Amino acid sequence: MKFDPNQIREAARKDFDKTWQEGREYLGRPSLNERYPRNSYSFGSVHPIFDTVQKLREAYIRLGFNEAMNPVMVEAQDVYRQFGSEALAVLDRCFYLAGLPRPDIGISDERIAQINALLGRELSAEEVEALRQILHSYKKGKVEGDDLVGEIAHALSAHDALIGTVLEKVFPEFKGLKAEATSRTLRSHMTSGWFLSLSNLHYRQRLPIRLFSVDRCFRREQAEDAARLMSYYSASCVIMDEDVSIEDGKAVADGLLSQFGFQKFQFRPDDKRSKYYVPGTQIEVYAYHPGLVGSATKYSSGWVEVATFGIYSPTALSQYDIPYPVMNLGLGVERIAMILHNSQDVRALSYPQFQANWELTAREMAQMIAVEMTPSTPEGQAIAESVIGVCLEHGDAASPCEFPAWEGELFGRHIQVWVVEPEENTKLCGPAALNEIVVHKQNVMGIPRTSRWEEAFNEGVSTGIRFIDSFAALSAYEIEAAAMKGNESETRARIVRSPADINIKIHPALERYITSYKHKIDLRGPVFTTVKSKLLLTGWIAGILRGNKGELRGA
Repeated sequence: MKFDPNQIREAARKDFDKTWQEGREYLGRPSLNERYPRNSYSFGSVHPIFDTVQKLREAYIRLGFNEAMNPVMVEAQDVYRQFGSEALAVLDRCFYLAGLPRPDIGISDERIAQINALLGRELSAEEVEALRQILHSYKKGKVEGDDLVGEIAHALSAHDALIGTVLEKVFPEFKGLKAEATSRTLRSHMTSGWFLSLSNLHYRQRLPIRLFSVDRCFRREQAEDAARLMSYYSASCVIMDEDVSIEDGKAVADGLLSQFGFQKFQFRPDDKRSKYYVPGTQIEVYAYHPGLVGSATKYSSGWVEVATFGIYSPTALSQYDIPYPVMNLGLGVERIAMILHNSQDVRALSYPQFQANWELTAREMAQMIAVEMTPSTPEGQAIAESVIGVCLEHGDAASPCEFPAWEGELFGRHIQVWVVEPEENTKLCGPAALNEIVVHKQNVMGIPRTSRWEEAFNEGVSTGIRFIDSFAALSAYEIEAAAMKGNESETRARIVRSPADINIKIHPALERYITSYKHKIDLRGPVFTTVKSKLLLTGWIAGILRGNKGELRGA
């Protein structure tokens, strides 16, 4: 809490030790749900794909490449120019972009009458002409679709929502629009973008030109599965120079992939023989990673295909007036990420909804266990702490018995709080009162701190919540609610059979996790104690009543 430095300095000058000891009074008293491990500074986690993207970017830059951004949208005619006779096969796997047509909408007298009815007034001739011009401009592309409603609303001095109704009911052409495909595609290979970029760079920059791009590509697969996605990342680079050979591709592959722990490489001719590469230069890169040896993957030998490179064909380069040879190397980011993260399914690696394994650490589980009802005032917090103190001090007292716990003002009412046990031949608190909630081996347990459970406390994670703590919080919460209404309260704990019986809230996700993996929530035990609050008369009210009684006696 905030304090006055001047006041502290003056007090310390008079009595330093006392002022130092009183420093504890300035510290806040966090509620049970504000304590560790529920109060924690957690950290986020990186996505494995984006983590790999970033590492590849840094690896390329360390090799001396400059980052570039290539066009994502590619005209179909460019695919023909680049891939030649293979273009149809490539386009078969491309997504074509489509758009809504701009209808030619006329304004008849009947439509004007409909608009008048919806607006509740007659349109002037000037307004009708303004509407006609706006619709004509929309058809020509001078007014964008997201501006159409606003333009008409301004011209007709009407609200946007009303104009939306007018367009829906008077102009059905808008509702009947269907997308029409264009000749523009989403790139399926980074190569499509490199030709477009390099065609404007070879006469503007000094050779050699070394560029890389790590970005999305799109392929119209028949279906996504463990090995294929319709949207994937390509980590591609090009070197343009007068003298470029496949030896450059080998050197780049080695320099790039060795940064990810690959130690040996094999370069094998690619049987696909794409037409945009010079014959005999299309090479597959196989790399050896010692971490894969003996793994439960198809790469248990340690060897995995990770990249392809080649020299762009002069027949393709000449279509863009590029006069220099170009080496291109590309690899799938997801393939590298699957290797680095030991994943068998690219969908599970990419999208959270496909993740089969759901894992929570003991600490994460402990953070998902909280107290349901807690006091909301400093007085309520003090009541809960006092109840706990009484139970710790007198918990073994023979019953029947009662002990005062707290007295003071709460919501303008003077109250006393007592911990009681009215039954005979028992104790103030039951044997499970000090059971502590611990997560051990993915199970949630309420256990005492005894030698029997030493392993659970040493190896597990404690929530820091005992049964008596959550019960005291509930008692204080109900005392606050009763005092606000001018009532007394009684809160009783009996045998605990479930978290709710002792004022514990388990997060639904944790409940589902425990059920899914057949773990247990075992919070049980006899607590058997009661907390009561009593309303006492404040001094001035008692004085008034005593005076009234005197007057009555005198009469």
